Amino acid sequence: MPPQTISQKVLSRAGGVASARAGEIVNARVDLAMSHDNAALVAKRFKELGLERVWDPDRIVIPLDHRIPAPDIKTATNHKEIRTFVAEQGIRYFYDIKEGICHQVLPEKGHVVPGSLIVGTDSHTTTYGAFGAFAAGIGATEMAAVWATGEIWLQVPETIRYRFEGRFRTGVFAKDLAMRVIGDQGIAGCDYHAVEFTGPLMQRLTVDSRMTLSNLAMEMGAKVGIAEVDEKTVRWLAGRVPEGWEPVLSDEDAPVERDLTLDVTDLEPQIACPHSVDNVHPVSAVAGTEIHQLFLGTCTNGRLEDLAVAARILEGETVHAGSRLLVTPASAEVYRGAMRAGYLDILSEAGAVILNPGCGPCLGGHQGILAPGERALTTTNRNFKGRMGSPDAEVFLASPATVAASALYGCISDPTEACREHAIPAGDTLDGLTPDAATLGRVRLAATEVA
Repeated sequence: MPPQTISQKVLSRAGGVASARAGEIVNARVDLAMSHDNAALVAKRFKELGLERVWDPDRIVIPLDHRIPAPDIKTATNHKEIRTFVAEQGIRYFYDIKEGICHQVLPEKGHVVPGSLIVGTDSHTTTYGAFGAFAAGIGATEMAAVWATGEIWLQVPETIRYRFEGRFRTGVFAKDLAMRVIGDQGIAGCDYHAVEFTGPLMQRLTVDSRMTLSNLAMEMGAKVGIAEVDEKTVRWLAGRVPEGWEPVLSDEDAPVERDLTLDVTDLEPQIACPHSVDNVHPVSAVAGTEIHQLFLGTCTNGRLEDLAVAARILEGETVHAGSRLLVTPASAEVYRGAMRAGYLDILSEAGAVILNPGCGPCLGGHQGILAPGERALTTTNRNFKGRMGSPDAEVFLASPATVAASALYGCISDPTEACREHAIPAGDTLDGLTPDAATLGRVRLAATEVA
């Protein structure tokens, strides 16, 4: 059998073929299908097709996360329709408004298994690639067909392999690396490609940090963004996924379209300026720009280590009087962990407003809406015009450290000195930064349990 990439191996298995080659179309069997609030639209399409029963209610996961709790009648009606559909179909894994963002909840609850094929009606479904899964976003009509058949046509993508070398400087984190790569590639530079993140730096990154990279892979057009499974992945998944899974790894001589190497030694903290994710510059280039609202959270950077970094910087400090800081833990598990570790107390005392787990201000739907002329600095994944409110507002994207440091001064600020002053390790040495699950008293739920 010829050497294969991770994507080729997953799609070969899912498509029931010996060796799927890049460019071929396979009719693949889906291992898991995810929809969030837009499950209401998927259910509508499903019924329009004249269908009565989903193919497998145990392989469909629906978390409500985008506009929670419901801010208006339309949203409340959609949520009600979803709850009704879930009950009618016997869909076992439904996570109502209390659990948080789909891309954090699914791995936590044990639904993401390395080597699996996952599709979701959200573009940042690529996040699950951090666990060695082939995970891609699809549309509502496509998902209706998946709900009906459990299958989907997919073209096997060409692979771009990124090898990351060197060590991060103080104040530099996975978010900075992701933005640098997006800046280099452009928003369509990896269009419909599988991007594999490899190299010695990847081995040092925490799973949380790898999730940031995979999450943002789609912002350069990637179909999937995959990190290879290693001992850290195994430890993270222990007690969450059923035993017996096998990692899927690329063959050393597997064919790739591009083989790229990036040494991060001289990488500075990065920032994406309005109004495009690939409008990336060093933070120093725009330092001093006044900021009205800061936001820490989302499926990109709302995890425990992100809150820990921000809490260290803001401990004993006060958010600048001319700014407001909003904090949204990515999930209920992260919320409880941050509460027990003291991070939420520190952030609240500093003047942050702690919101419920969920997407929050990221999509500009119901929390943290920006007024005309305002500027926001956020850890989100998009900064398009009108993304978080008024089309006359501006959104900058940066790491949690940059957001926290900037909150102190009310303007964009390089986090290097703050990280050095508070002994915050560089982004490739974050192991041990946060307490472990046992210390936090966190309860891990395997996918065999009902939400």
